[in-house]
Amino acid sequence: MAAEAGMLELPFTCDEQLTRRMRLRFQSLQQKNGRPQDGEKLLRPNEHIYRVDFIQQHKLHFLRWNVQLDRPGKVTVTGTSQHWTPDLTHLMKRQLLEPVGIFWKKLGAKEVESNEADAQEFGERIAELAQIRKVMYFLLTFTGGLEPAQLKGSIVFEV
Repeated sequence: MAAEAGMLELPFTCDEQLTRRMRLRFQSLQQKNGRPQDGEKLLRPNEHIYRVDFIQQHKLHFLRWNVQLDRPGKVTVTGTSQHWTPDLTHLMKRQLLEPVGIFWKKLGAKEVESNEADAQEFGERIAELAQIRKVMYFLLTFTGGLEPAQLKGSIVFEV
């Protein structure tokens, strides 16, 4: 949590169980030579499901992203409009939100960069969605050799 008064820092938490279930769905379809449902999003190996648990839902004003990458690479954060019951519903492409947050670190750089305009708009949208959700799910895509263990991320709100 953010130590400063009037701020709330909510971490991204990897939802390993949900990621595993989605990977099992993909494996099951492969084994049966099955096809995904029309519009279904299947996880690729470099994609993982994360969640943010909103301990406060109202009067949140997006301030900033705190994204730290331990090595060069890129992570794309895509919000979902999914209220998940993974045993009953699959992730559908139409439930992926725009804009996305794209964060990267170049070789030799100390700071993580981002497309600030999209990241700002995305953060503001998350603050709006928090009013109707206790949990929000995100699809994180890791590229450039980056892996989940090399990411530490959170969203900071003014309360």
